[in-house]
Amino acid sequence: MIETLFINWNVNPEIFSVGPLAIRWYSVLFISGFILGWFIFKWFFQREGVSVKLLDPLLYTLLIGTIVGARLGHCLFYQPDYYLGSWQGFWEIFMPWKGGLASHGGTIALIIAMLWFARHYGRKNNFDFLWILDHLAIAVCFAATFIRLGNLFNSEIYGDVTELPWGFVFELRNETEPKHPTQLYEALSYLILGVTLILLYKYRLNKMYRGTFLGLFFIGCFGSRFLIEFIKEPQVAFENGMMLNMGQLLSIPFVLLGIGLLVYAFVRKQPAAIVHPKKEKPKPSTYAKSLA
Repeated sequence: MIETLFINWNVNPEIFSVGPLAIRWYSVLFISGFILGWFIFKWFFQREGVSVKLLDPLLYTLLIGTIVGARLGHCLFYQPDYYLGSWQGFWEIFMPWKGGLASHGGTIALIIAMLWFARHYGRKNNFDFLWILDHLAIAVCFAATFIRLGNLFNSEIYGDVTELPWGFVFELRNETEPKHPTQLYEALSYLILGVTLILLYKYRLNKMYRGTFLGLFFIGCFGSRFLIEFIKEPQVAFENGMMLNMGQLLSIPFVLLGIGLLVYAFVRKQPAAIVHPKKEKPKPSTYAKSLA
């Protein structure tokens, strides 16, 4: 009889604590994703001639949009009966530290936040809404990788029982059978997507059309999410018995949007990089001409 190989996973989600204050792996990885994104955008801005003074307001906008959107996404998409069914549940909407963030909600909020950012800063710096989303898509891949690793340290959002040798027994959740580490599957898929997009940006930017990066991101990110959901355990009770779970239903519109964006990009053929207007040389005055 062949013994099944697996990995016992019982990592403490907290790195350390001082009194009531606890530093968790998830929080550190979450913030690390934004820090890395800041440096990626610094490279984008310097390469395409955008003022790096916009990096700080961009970071604040992204942080607020991600946290608010992801929290509302979880509360409204997955557990509306609890969060809208009582005052206690309602007030917990404003307590993201109690758990529950949804990537689909975060994505929707980021789109809205970037619409505001582009309108506020874009005209003066020669970029538009689609340009900022194109570049954001690249950075988000790496941030999403960190977040899924944070889910692994929290022993949450894992898959069904597996006999594969890399199955994880999540002892923290009182599991006794190895489960698919779907957090790692998603993290790896986001990392591959991010590396692909950043290589396209580095070597093919001048041949790319605006909207292509975002279209590829939506297809790659939510397409992989759709497939991985087939081996995930239900996150909430109402998903039991559903042909497609909530994560898959929410992923389909984003995949379709990604396909639409690619079609739009290749029809419009607007350069992906910023095209700065050329400054016209001042014409000589009539007096100057008379002296010539």
